[in-house]
Amino acid sequence: MIHVHQARQRLMEPVCRLPAEQVPLLHALGRYTAMPVAVPYDHPLFACSAMDGYAFAFADGVHEWTVVAELAAGDAPGAPLAKGECARIFTGAMLPAGADTVVMQELVQRTGKVIGHSDAKLRRGSNVRARGDQLRAGDTALGKGALVDAGAIGLLASVGVQALSVGSLPRVGLLISGNEFAGEGEPAPGKIFGSNGVMLQAALREAGVEASVKEVRDEHDALLAAWRELAAGNDLVLSTGGVSVGDHDLIPAVLRDLGAAIHFHGVLQKPGKPMLFGQLGHASLFGLPGNPRAVMVLFLEYVLPFLRAMQGAAEPWLRSDRLPISGAVKVKGVRAEFRAARVKHGQVELLADEGSHMLRSMVEADALAYIPAEVRQLEQGDLVEVHYLK
Repeated sequence: MIHVHQARQRLMEPVCRLPAEQVPLLHALGRYTAMPVAVPYDHPLFACSAMDGYAFAFADGVHEWTVVAELAAGDAPGAPLAKGECARIFTGAMLPAGADTVVMQELVQRTGKVIGHSDAKLRRGSNVRARGDQLRAGDTALGKGALVDAGAIGLLASVGVQALSVGSLPRVGLLISGNEFAGEGEPAPGKIFGSNGVMLQAALREAGVEASVKEVRDEHDALLAAWRELAAGNDLVLSTGGVSVGDHDLIPAVLRDLGAAIHFHGVLQKPGKPMLFGQLGHASLFGLPGNPRAVMVLFLEYVLPFLRAMQGAAEPWLRSDRLPISGAVKVKGVRAEFRAARVKHGQVELLADEGSHMLRSMVEADALAYIPAEVRQLEQGDLVEVHYLK
């Protein structure tokens, strides 16, 4: 039995980053950059107007300008403006040569082709977006291992990036074992509705990964064949159930028979104490217990960071913080605990301390509060580590 910090350390030691691949920009959503992304063009591409108004060259002593052109976004300016000339201009339009300032239309007085303005605060460069004001060609837009989210895609599209080098998506096999699950319709006596398989498929899908699923009964030979098949065809294999020390918990013995290397089996935590992590051939293995709450917590705290690390994420762990707890709490036993929590007004509110077979408070949670094994009591206002789920 090892502690949580030891499990986290051992988890990342054998991570083998998957090879990079080039994908179209939109297909990179949710992936991690395999190398820094350099900007191919300046942004903005050219000096342009930040608003609807009139563009001219700012000069002391000049108070009137003659309108000689009109420019909308996408127009190419014609002849340069001479002193005392201006162009009617709209937001995003390229400034003509000879102009360095834009006055907003609301502060302009126009008579025929002549304008004046009442903007006492106007200065050279006002209301102009300078070329390369945000990024210059060659600048780094995203570092190596950065998550490509919608905002990143928008930024990269705005500077002309059309494809990205990202870490490959891992191939994941999901093994659901057990004799207790009902089929379709009314469950027979002693049977239950299965939830772990569909829950893990959903969690993996949220992480951008589709899993190949295999369901088998708790029989040694069937489990042996299933593990061998899934490990041969995947980078990562997850199982649920059969990983503890009961008479029907066959997975540790099956993996030993297959020659798997077990990096750890058992973590001093609640929920999820029986978790197993190992290697079979090139495939990494997670043996998760059968209780749904434990499965969800272990996926979030261990499996998801491991999947991210395989793809080259610079920051694979859940985003964390230390915040004051909203009320006193006493912790029983000697295990570290991951408790469902909500963060409100800068404080951590622990939700109901449900059993490892219950999921209701996990649905309501936006964070997991981590209480180390050496901390058995917290008073209101004490700092507690939180791992954000959203």
